[in-house]
Amino acid sequence: MEKSIRTVSLNRKTTETDISIDLNLDGKGKYNVSTGIGFFDHMLELFSKHSLIDVNLTAKGDTHIDFHHTVEDVGIILGQAINQALGDKKGIARYGFFILPMDEALVESVIDFGGRVYFKYDVELFSETVGQFDTELIEEFFKAFCDNAKVNLHIIKRSGKNSHHILEAVFKSVAKSIKAAIKIENDEIPSTKGVL
Repeated sequence: MEKSIRTVSLNRKTTETDISIDLNLDGKGKYNVSTGIGFFDHMLELFSKHSLIDVNLTAKGDTHIDFHHTVEDVGIILGQAINQALGDKKGIARYGFFILPMDEALVESVIDFGGRVYFKYDVELFSETVGQFDTELIEEFFKAFCDNAKVNLHIIKRSGKNSHHILEAVFKSVAKSIKAAIKIENDEIPSTKGVL
């Protein structure tokens, strides 16, 4: 089998965070994730497993203040990594969507890798935290991801009461949507403009 060329390694260091990522779009869903935030690690592991994107990510941040900077900056570097690994996007399906059930929760996501950035997050939660994790940070994560992956992403909760179940469904649904969108279908740019 031909070795994947859709791989990337990036580092991002600021006064607030120090993050490194190795990513393979044509992987098997293998992951090694360490952000110092247990629930967030769990979500990123789900993302890797269900997108089949291999993710090796280490993040050190100012979590003694709160988790905001780390979560947002991981969204930034993950978006940058996927965008870079896609290159000119030649041959990709471009669009992906998935409706995912997680017990009582049902979440739909739709993504377009067309280069036009837009983010819609319609996910009502009934608790402000899961464990020690602020649930509002998930929206910040995906906003940062969209801005840097240069995608149009809609995430819509159809049903659900348990915040853990809802957020797990969010990450799994987005992962499956991305898996569909980055699949190689042919050798052409998926746009009548000839460029994305």
